[in-house]
Amino acid sequence: MPFVLASCAVIPASACGQLPPASRAVADSAPPPVPREFRAAWVASVSNIDWPSRPGLSTAEQQSELIAMLDKLVQLRMNAIVLQVRPAADALYQSSLEPWSDFLTGEMGRAPDPFYDPLTFATAEAHKRGLEMHVWINPYRAKHPASKSTSASHVSRSRPELVRTYGSFLWMDPGDPAVRARTTNVVLDLVRRYDIDAVHMDDYFYPYPESRNGREIEFPDESTYRRYRQGGGTLERDDWRRENVNVLIKELYESIHATKPWVRFGLSPFGIWRPGYPASVRGLDQYAKLYADARKWLHEGWVDYFTPQLYWAVNRPEQSYPVLLKWWTEQNLKGRHMWPGNYTGKVAFTNSSAWRTDEVLEQIRLTRAQPGATGNVHFSMKVFMDDPDHLDERLMSEVYTEPALVPASPWLGSGVPVAPRIAMRDDSASGYWVLDIAPGDTVVNAARAGATWLFVVQMRTDAGWTTRIVPATERLHVLAPRSGAAPLDVRVMAVDRVGNAGPAARLPLR
Repeated sequence: MPFVLASCAVIPASACGQLPPASRAVADSAPPPVPREFRAAWVASVSNIDWPSRPGLSTAEQQSELIAMLDKLVQLRMNAIVLQVRPAADALYQSSLEPWSDFLTGEMGRAPDPFYDPLTFATAEAHKRGLEMHVWINPYRAKHPASKSTSASHVSRSRPELVRTYGSFLWMDPGDPAVRARTTNVVLDLVRRYDIDAVHMDDYFYPYPESRNGREIEFPDESTYRRYRQGGGTLERDDWRRENVNVLIKELYESIHATKPWVRFGLSPFGIWRPGYPASVRGLDQYAKLYADARKWLHEGWVDYFTPQLYWAVNRPEQSYPVLLKWWTEQNLKGRHMWPGNYTGKVAFTNSSAWRTDEVLEQIRLTRAQPGATGNVHFSMKVFMDDPDHLDERLMSEVYTEPALVPASPWLGSGVPVAPRIAMRDDSASGYWVLDIAPGDTVVNAARAGATWLFVVQMRTDAGWTTRIVPATERLHVLAPRSGAAPLDVRVMAVDRVGNAGPAARLPLR
């Protein structure tokens, strides 16, 4: 595959350098194809797992930490961030619907000071670097035990009738239609007000079972279920619980696309649907315990990408990574993206149960070898910032040797962007050949799927082809120093918000 280098104007200086000779394509009349693969990391805010590193950091410290993570993603040649912005009926962004998270400021309801909107900042900085912004929410969790304060506007105080205590957590009752409406309103508020690329939900639907005195605690939804039956409902309780989640998933998928057709909806359920599917698999039954019929969501196509959390090793017989991945791809009847989740954070400096980097590399290779799987999502960002067992270096040198475009989602828009307008000039003042680029439709980051999002710039010299992926906001592109090999051929493609690439504009120079 070709070497794809993000523009040095938008990545840290340490990540920019000379192309390794082995990765240069042979000089040819046609440029090499650009690889397609989703590469992302979860950035968890709950319990300050990843960001911010602790509650109450200053605005400058929060922004500095986030910038470092975005720069690291670009250095690792990834193309998306999955940022947790609603861990428990709270917000790491400015919201009129839910209070500021105490994981951000140290006190629920307190805004950053000096004020800024973290999601506006994060989205702008990610897009500047050519990274997609996927916002990660939890639909039902109301309060995590790590949260130390509760504001008057939090749902547990403003709408206590919607909230149940379950073990050490507070949980919004999925069986109450008002909870579904609340979650939908929060999601659509995010979609309308922010220039995000996707909405993402993980594996927390009904809560994971908790026990007391050796016995599993029943989720306390008796009153809600009784109201359902008194209203004429006929489903048994377990089926009713699953249907509550099904209705939310379908409603979110449809309402997100009705609001902004290019914003994708991604789900990351527990990695096992049911024990025995496939036959060798054993483990938690999410269908019966979390009331999450994840296979149905995939069958119905109520998702744009599917990220089952395959958090087990390749050689673990009852939860084998490749066996589970193959089974999930076989359930993908609508041809949605299959981007499994990997427990990359299990690579550690010192831990008897830790993985070595070899395990992560093998999982990526197995994903590439599985037809129908086209990317990976890594949990979580902290491991890349710590870099145990030479993880970062080996990712870049062995599997992420070049950046890649996110696979296209043609069911969200099948048209292709028009070719950009390009012109090369000899900039004697700087001593470089530079390329001026303008989108052919004259619109960048507009409110439609076909708006230009990225440019793919390919240049041939006597040494061969090089390929760079740059944000469409970057209109002036430095090609090469005038003192070096002169460009022989330059081609530029536009890529839209759902990943469709258009025809290349070309400057045949020799």
